[in-house]
This record gives sequence, structure tokens and C-alpha cells, in this order.
Amino acid sequence: MRLLIMGPQGVGKGTQAALLSEHYGIPAISTGDIFRYNIKNKTELGVEALKYIDKGELVPDELTNKIVKDRLAMDDAKNGWILDGYPRNASQVEALDAILADLNTPLDAVVALDAEHDVLMERMKKRAEIEGRSDDTPEAIAKRLDVYAKETAPLLATYEERGLLKTFNGVGSVEEIQSTIVAELG
Repeated sequence: MRLLIMGPQGVGKGTQAALLSEHYGIPAISTGDIFRYNIKNKTELGVEALKYIDKGELVPDELTNKIVKDRLAMDDAKNGWILDGYPRNASQVEALDAILADLNTPLDAVVALDAEHDVLMERMKKRAEIEGRSDDTPEAIAKRLDVYAKETAPLLATYEERGLLKTFNGVGSVEEIQSTIVAELG
């Protein structure tokens, strides 16, 4: 099973990716984790990414695409994976299409979680309090949700046209959401 999990921040992607990973016995892969792994292990790609991160810049798509391809080609991902946080824009969709073609691994489905803006803001506020995250200010949260709405949400239409999109309500108990997703995916 090869899945993308998409949705705005605070909707529960990481939680559901972990549960689906356990259910299907495949790795949940977040782009943040891939970056941290490569930086910590001082891989060639990690050293290159750190140059941008240290300057407070976004890692360019070309480098992000290389890091994702490298991760999806690892042995533990041979039987499937759940990718969280990628693609984020139209050029990354094209790159992912090329990566999957190169690896001869078609995408099975795109799981999209959704929730009302107010719910997301409240969840992110609570997360900031619990985790002490300085990047989860109301202004920063609103900006990230806006960027998602402008750049990433439109990608859902692409996957819907391809017949891959499955949309789920991200509000409810974690277990109910997971069982709904699993029932739909089969």
C-alpha cells in the first residue's frame, strides 16, 4: 500500500499516519523526519539541506525531491509507505510522479483529512501549550493554514481527477477516524 496523507496542519495527519503504518505494516514517512535523519547522519543530501535551513530558507523543491526519492527507495519502503508532508505544490506532484515511475511503484490512494478552520486553530493552540512550540503562535498558525489553502489544497483536485482521492472528516475520535479510513481503503 502506497499512500499520501494530506490535509492542513492540526488535522491529525501524523496521528493517522502512525496508526495506518502500524495497521498495514509499512513505514510512515514525514518529510520533516527525512530531513532530520539526513542532517543528523550528515548525508550528502542532509549537508546540502542544512545550508538552506541554517539561513532560515525553505529547502528548494529539487533537493526535497531527491531526499524523498532516496527515502522511498530504501528497503523498508519496498512493500509500501505512507508519505506525510509531500507533495506540497504542483511541481512536487510532477516530481513524485517521476519518482514513482522510476521506482515502478504506483500510488494507491491519497487520504485527505479535513476540519473547520476554527477546530484547526484550537488544536494547534493546544499543541503549542502542551509541547511548548514557539512556532505555533496564532499568527504563525494562521499563516501556515493560509499557505496550505493556497498551495497544497489545490493538489487534491489533481488526485481527485486521477481517481485516487479519499476525503475524511478529521474531527472525531482517533479510533473512529482510523477505522473509517481502513474500511474505505480495504
